[in-house]
Amino acid sequence: MDRYPITGRSLEWFFDIDGNLFERQYKRHLSGYRQWKDTSEGLHAERWRVFPQNIGPHLSIDETSLSRGELYTIVTNKEARGRKSSIVAIVLGTEADTVIHALRQIKSELRNKVTEITLDLSESMHKICRMAFPRASRVIDRFHLQRLALDAVQEIRIAHRWDAINAETDAKENARLEGRRYVAERLENGDTLKELLARGRYALFKSPEKWTDSQRRRADMMFRLYPDLKEAYCRGIVKKLCMRKEKLTFAVCFEAIGIRSVARFSDLVEILPARIHASSSLRLK
Repeated sequence: MDRYPITGRSLEWFFDIDGNLFERQYKRHLSGYRQWKDTSEGLHAERWRVFPQNIGPHLSIDETSLSRGELYTIVTNKEARGRKSSIVAIVLGTEADTVIHALRQIKSELRNKVTEITLDLSESMHKICRMAFPRASRVIDRFHLQRLALDAVQEIRIAHRWDAINAETDAKENARLEGRRYVAERLENGDTLKELLARGRYALFKSPEKWTDSQRRRADMMFRLYPDLKEAYCRGIVKKLCMRKEKLTFAVCFEAIGIRSVARFSDLVEILPARIHASSSLRLK
């Protein structure tokens, strides 16, 4: 139980003991928990823990919810690949000052050995990395860029769908005023325009080689009717920003997503200024 993630209850099947009783006895007496929680290390254990021996040159930092919706900030060693000795620090909450305080319990000599740390687009994460690992290059997780890119494509699709809904509503109203029955115009696959834009959303999340036949037909029709949607998809929003493992400057990022609906991407400049990296680059990892 000291080395493996098993409960005391699970042992009753093998040793014919009362598992609940053994679990209580282990926590209260055998484990030394009551003595440990009053030590200097145990006093803050519910708020943060650091493991300096696990630090390495390549780290990752992210937030996750472990129980009851509580968020924890976790720093991991990428070289451990999620196995033993991968956690460098775990901190309750996401407040930058709290996380920085916990990470500064690690000696500066060890923190200065960190050469690269992967993070998301959060401003607080950027502050944590800048203050706790001043010599590390900050690398944006490519999956967060992928989410921004996919959101941009979907925003264009949604805007066109609202235009189609409004146009259909106006056509219905005109038909009612003229005293005639409204018949929706249907495309070659049987969808109306608003149905095409609703049902085609799944295809825009995938690469073309993963499309089914019906998704390919819908994508072809959407791209034919809406060239800007085709441009956003085909200019490499998914592939250029997410699949290429190479350095991308800010200029290339904006060129790759040079479409109207990505106003939110301007937040990237505020969160991650050009000086974030010595070569003024935004690297995907």
